Amino acid sequence: MRIKIINTSSHPLPHYETEASAGMDLRANLNLPIVLKPLERALVKTGLFIELPIGYEAQVRPRSGLAFKKGITVLNSPGTIDADYRGEIGVILVNLSNEPFTVENGERIAQLIIAKHERALWEEVVELSETSRGEGGFGSTGVK
Repeated sequence: MRIKIINTSSHPLPHYETEASAGMDLRANLNLPIVLKPLERALVKTGLFIELPIGYEAQVRPRSGLAFKKGITVLNSPGTIDADYRGEIGVILVNLSNEPFTVENGERIAQLIIAKHERALWEEVVELSETSRGEGGFGSTGVK
């Protein structure tokens, strides 16, 4: 699939690191570093603008290494970029650690995944079919 992209940053286009990678790394496009204090969040711009085909979305997800090693994650994960959005891709980062974290220009801050999606049509009914689970919700299937 080909996707139109404008790159106003000085960084390379997002790309797959391995043949089986699902996501492409997004890089921070900053004039000055951003220091995230514990529990602080910031919108980090990427310098990227994309044109997705209808029926697809781009999902912005955390990078596992940043999350595990530094406590940095994407706040609204996964963030959705709709096919009709033409603005700059931004990533809402949050620092869940006890230490300040500095986001540098060019740093890989999140992953971008392109995903096909369906549009639903609601069919209003009076009752739903029964299942063995029924109304069992949070924790209803046990912990082990």
